[in-house]
Amino acid sequence: MSIPTGGVSTGRIPTVSVVIPAYNAAATISRAIDSCLAQTIPLSQIIVVDDGSSDGLAEIVQGYGAPVTLIRQSNSRTAAARNRGLDAATGEFVGFLDADDHWESNKIERQLCIFEQHPDVNVVA
Repeated sequence: MSIPTGGVSTGRIPTVSVVIPAYNAAATISRAIDSCLAQTIPLSQIIVVDDGSSDGLAEIVQGYGAPVTLIRQSNSRTAAARNRGLDAATGEFVGFLDADDHWESNKIERQLCIFEQHPDVNVVA
């Protein structure tokens, strides 16, 4: 599998942001973040949106440092948290990951390869 380059002429890897909405997910957030940090394609941003948690989630996320960013908001539900993270994302591509889930280490690489091989595709899941 070749690493996507974002175009033959540029020879660069596209930037990818990840948005993780989280509510009282202190027990699972590290696994989610660690799976993002373990990607074979480095992620430019990992945005965790704390949707009003009361379980110490923010302290765990703040312990990571760059490229992990914490956004805090009052509880507004998952869709609002995803949208808040999307507003903060600067990557050319954005992935969504639930706080109680994780990714295999080559997930982003495989998805970017599909985008490169099929420029007419807009979404890969």
